[in-house]
Amino acid sequence: MSHSQDWDIGKYRSPHEPSHHWELKKKFMEHHKDRFPEATLVGLAKTFSNMEFMGCQYPQDTMEQINELSFGIVTEFRENQKGKLKRTFVSGADAANKKVNRL
Repeated sequence: MSHSQDWDIGKYRSPHEPSHHWELKKKFMEHHKDRFPEATLVGLAKTFSNMEFMGCQYPQDTMEQINELSFGIVTEFRENQKGKLKRTFVSGADAANKKVNRL
């Protein structure tokens, strides 16, 4: 497959994107720039970012592809995240039920 690799990864950084998110997403794109056309790689990088930082889930085939593509790229980031504060998401219904049941 032949596609142009003459494009700037940096143009895909969002102005509100935290630097650690951008660095990992950029690393993902740099690693695979020679394997995918620009539009495809940008979509894969956004999906990777959503899975890694937001906990998003996608169809199983997509999850497997992103996990394979991110192998070796995300390891150092995950190691650095161990022991840091973790967010716990609770649904609004669960939070309301717990509040009501305490009264």
